Amino acid sequence: MNGGSRVHTACLLAAIGLVALAGCERGGAAAPPALTQITSPAGPGSGEPFLAQGSDGVMYLSWLEPIDSAHALRFAAYDGATWSAPRTIREGRDFFVNWADFPSIKVLDDGRLAAHWLQRTGPGTYAYGVRVSQSADGGSTWSEPLIPHRDSSDTEHGFVTLWREGAGMSAVWLDGRKYDTEGHSPANEMMVMTTTVSADGRLGAETPLDERACDCCQTAVAITSSGPVVAYRDRSADEIRDIYVVRRVSNRWTTPVPVHADGWKIAACPVNGPALAAKDERVALAWFTSANDSAKVKVAFSSDAGASFGAPVRIDEGQPAGRVDVALLRDGGALVIWIERTGGDTAAVRVRRVTADGKPAPAITIAASSAARASGVPRMVMRGDDAIFAWTVPGKPSVIRLAKLTNPGG
Repeated sequence: MNGGSRVHTACLLAAIGLVALAGCERGGAAAPPALTQITSPAGPGSGEPFLAQGSDGVMYLSWLEPIDSAHALRFAAYDGATWSAPRTIREGRDFFVNWADFPSIKVLDDGRLAAHWLQRTGPGTYAYGVRVSQSADGGSTWSEPLIPHRDSSDTEHGFVTLWREGAGMSAVWLDGRKYDTEGHSPANEMMVMTTTVSADGRLGAETPLDERACDCCQTAVAITSSGPVVAYRDRSADEIRDIYVVRRVSNRWTTPVPVHADGWKIAACPVNGPALAAKDERVALAWFTSANDSAKVKVAFSSDAGASFGAPVRIDEGQPAGRVDVALLRDGGALVIWIERTGGDTAAVRVRRVTADGKPAPAITIAASSAARASGVPRMVMRGDDAIFAWTVPGKPSVIRLAKLTNPGG
C-alpha cells in the first residue's frame, strides 16, 4: 500500500468513527418511516373500510361490498403476513350505504367480535336505524341483530361508535327522535345517545349525552384509565358547531365541554367528525374546522383523561378536506391522517406525526385520492409500532386500498 492509499484509508476510517460516535451520542439514529402497500381482501365495488385491533395483534378490516342488487358487510383478519378468507357478517337489500356513516367492527375483551351496520326503516332518505351483532366464534356465526336505540321513528339513527365495556360493550350514536320529518318544527335537533349491551344481548339504560348536536358528523370514543371519553360536533343555539367532549367519571356522565373555542358558525352540517385515541391518562383528539372560512385540521393533547386539553396544533398543509383519524404513539406523540386537497377534485391521503410537545414532523403522502365524497373517510390503527391505513379509491368500481407505515415515530 502506498502512502496516498494509507492516508486515504486513515481518513475513511476516521470518518466512519466520527459517524459512529455521532450515532452513539444521539443514542443511535432511528430508521426513517417506510411505506409499503398491503394487499386488500375486499372485492370490486367495496368501500367504507373500518379497522380494529385485537389484544393478540390480529387486525380486522370490515367493509361494504355490493352483491347483485344488495350489499354485504364483510370482514377479514390480518396476522401481519396474510389475510383470512373474507366472511360475511350480514347482507341485505335494505342496508343504508353512505360514505360518511359507515359500519364498524370491534374486538371485545374476551376475543368476541361485535359489528354494527345501518338499515333502512322507511321511505325517507334518512330514515334508518342501527343494528348490532356479536360473534363468539371468530366471526363464523353472528347473533341475531339488536337495535340499541329505543326510538323507532323513521328518522336518522347512526354515526355509531362501539367500545368495550366489561364483558360486553357500549355504543354511542346520533339520534333523530326529535327530528321533525314533516317540517312542522324549526328545531330539528339531533341528540347524542349512549347505552350498554351485555354479552348476551341485553340493553342497559339509554342515556342522552347532549340534547342538541350537529346532524351528521362522526362520533368518537377513547378509553382512558379513568373511563371513556366521547367526542362529537356540538350545535349551539346560534349554530356554533365546535368539537365537544363528555366523559364518564365514577359511573356518571359529565357536562359536555368544548375542546377548543374555534367558533365555527355554520347553518348546516359539515359532515366531518373528530377522532380520539387514548392510553392511560393521555388523550389525543384530532378534528376539522373551517371557522372564519379558514379550513384547518388540528390536534390537541390531554394529560388528565380528557378533562382538559392543551392548545391545538395545526397539522394540515393549507387546503384540507378533513375526514381525520388519530393514533397515539409510544412516546406520547400522535399520528394524524386526513385528506388534503391538491387542486380541483384531486386530493391526497396524508399522515403527519406530532411530537408529545406539539411539534409537527413533515407530512407523508399515503396515496393520491379524490376530494369527492366517494373517497370516504380514511381509517388508521396501530399494530405494534406500525401504522396501518385503509381508504377507498372511488371509481367504477371503487376499491379499498391498504398500506403500512413502519416506524412512524421516526
